[in-house]
Amino acid sequence: MNHNTNSHSQYLDEANPSENALWNYVQSMNPDTIAKLSQPASGDVMQAIERTIVSMLGNLPQDNFNVLISTSRENLGKLLTSAMVNGYFLRNVEQRMDFENYLQLSDTSSVDDE
Repeated sequence: MNHNTNSHSQYLDEANPSENALWNYVQSMNPDTIAKLSQPASGDVMQAIERTIVSMLGNLPQDNFNVLISTSRENLGKLLTSAMVNGYFLRNVEQRMDFENYLQLSDTSSVDDE
């Protein structure tokens, strides 16, 4: 593997934070809202996120091995970004599943009413 220590991700550049609309939006949010957005709605989503991260890092049991993972700032940033995107995706899938279940229940109850 070839690592170039002089290269860095475009996401880690020292850009002016005031020019980043998303960062400004997050900074303006209520801390309670951020806390709600940061927590998965169900244990299923949390388990899926944990499985994804464990599969990325390796799956050695902590009680039998003294595991130490070292990485660069850029690679850690990529890992965190991947975990966030996976969490966002899984949350959207969960919401879709809940919506489809709701529609099925709604269809079932409307048939029962007839």
